[in-house]
Formats: sequence, structure tokens, C-alpha cells
Amino acid sequence: MNSSILNQSHCPEVVVPNPVFFTIGAVSFAENFLVVVAVIRNRNLHSPMYCFICSLAAFHVIASLTKTLENLMIVFADVGHLNKKGSSETTLDDAIDSLLCMSFLGSFFSILAIAVDRYITIFHALRYHNIMTMQRTGAILGIIWSVCGGLGVLMILFFDFKLIMICFVVLFFISLVIICSLYVYMFMLARIHARKIAALPVGGRNSHHQQRWGSNMRGAQTVTILFGTLVVCWSPFFFHLVIIMVCPTNPYCECYRSLFQLHVALLTSHALFDPAIYAFRIAELRHTLRKMLLCSDWKLC
Repeated sequence: MNSSILNQSHCPEVVVPNPVFFTIGAVSFAENFLVVVAVIRNRNLHSPMYCFICSLAAFHVIASLTKTLENLMIVFADVGHLNKKGSSETTLDDAIDSLLCMSFLGSFFSILAIAVDRYITIFHALRYHNIMTMQRTGAILGIIWSVCGGLGVLMILFFDFKLIMICFVVLFFISLVIICSLYVYMFMLARIHARKIAALPVGGRNSHHQQRWGSNMRGAQTVTILFGTLVVCWSPFFFHLVIIMVCPTNPYCECYRSLFQLHVALLTSHALFDPAIYAFRIAELRHTLRKMLLCSDWKLC
């Protein structure tokens, strides 16, 4: 960072202590690893939505591990045990950055997949099991992981080029628009559908339909909370990238850029919130996690 700009803007860089990043990494790893194990072990959770949730948690696990490893490298470099410009250290740092980019992109695409799954569940309920088969779910997950892995490598190899940074930001905002449009359309249709249900004559079938509709809408609300959390955690970082491109030397922009470590801490803390949302909103997953944590005999849980 240019010292003359700092003096002009009077905004020294805000430094987040390494123990904060280590704590975020350790807790988020433990939470998301439990979610992955819970989905794998409980056959009741072997459905498309939970597969996408498992994928999201797996990306969070990778992000937690790689960010923790990066912080360890920074600590060792600060005390002189690592050469920041060494060839092996640079290669390892590029690999870590690539995995971080892959995990961040994967988190976003996993939430997009969950949103589409909820849309199909609500508005194409009778054809849901024909549309969202486990084979198609596996294919979608394969595409997500392959694309995110490829993009993660490309973004690190060519991140010095401004075009790649622009593509990264544009991809984020296009995805935001797509998900927001899907939610607006979903809840507009939900309002119309709810009125139709209310107009039906009172009876057992209508009551069952209302319960099923309420369960599906609760799932959609859960995804909405996940999406809102993602936007809150990620937006400052992407706004930081926009500022780098638009006004890299402006003193006022430099004041915002001085908060970079806070933005990274908020970005990585996103992995902390998602498992708490699952556990609070999804009864079956909450029950499975409780059994895993409290049962003394692993095989009987």
C-alpha cells in the first residue's frame, strides 16, 4: 500500500489479529464437517436438496482449511521461517488461493442450485421426483465442482489481468440478479397459490395440502435466509474489488480499501452462519446433529 496515499487519506490499514482467523477457521470447519457427515449417515437426508446442502458445506470445509493454512504461512513468514517470495512458497500460495476461489464460487452456485430445487419443489411438486432425480443431482454437482475448480485455477493464473477481475465481479452480480429474480417470481407465484388454497373448501385433503405447502415454503424461506447471509458477508469484499478497478489511487477509496482484512474476515465468517441456519430451520438435520453430538455409541446413533 502506498504510504503517501495513506498519509493523504489518514486511513491506516485495519489489521485483524490472526487468532480471529484461526478461530473462524476452526469453528467453521467443525460445523460444516458435522453437516457433511450428518447428510452422509442419515438416509432420510439422501435427497437432492440435502445433497446440495452437503456440497455447500463441503465447499465451506475446503475454505476453512485453506484459509487456516494461509494464515499459518503468514505467521511463519512473519517470524522468518518462510520466504514470502520463494518458489515453493509462491506455488503453495497460488494453490491455496485457487482453492479459496473454488470454494467461494462453489458456495454461491450451491445456493443457486438449492434455490432452483426449492422452486421446482413448490411449483412442480407432482413432477419433482421425475425432474430432480438423484442421477441429475449428481450430474449437477459434478458440473458445479468441475466448473468451480476450473474457474478457481484460471482466476489465480490470470488475476493480474484486469479483465479477469472484471469477470469475477460481473459473475457475482449476474448471479445475484438471477437469484433475486427467481425469488421475486417464486414468492409472487406463492402468494397467488396461497390464495387459491385458502379458497378451497375445508376438508382433510385441503388440510394436508396446506401442511405440504407450508413445509415447502419454509424450505424456500430457509434458502432466502442463506442467500441474504451470503449477500451480507460477500458484498463488502466485491465492492472492494470494484474500488480497486474504478479508483485505485483515490484517497477516499483508499479509506475503504484499508478495511480489506475486515472484509476478508466477514467473507470467511459466512461459513460459520450457514450450519447454524440449517440446524435452526431444518428439523431432520437438527435431529441428526443432536444424535451425533450426544450419542456415546457411534454405531447406535
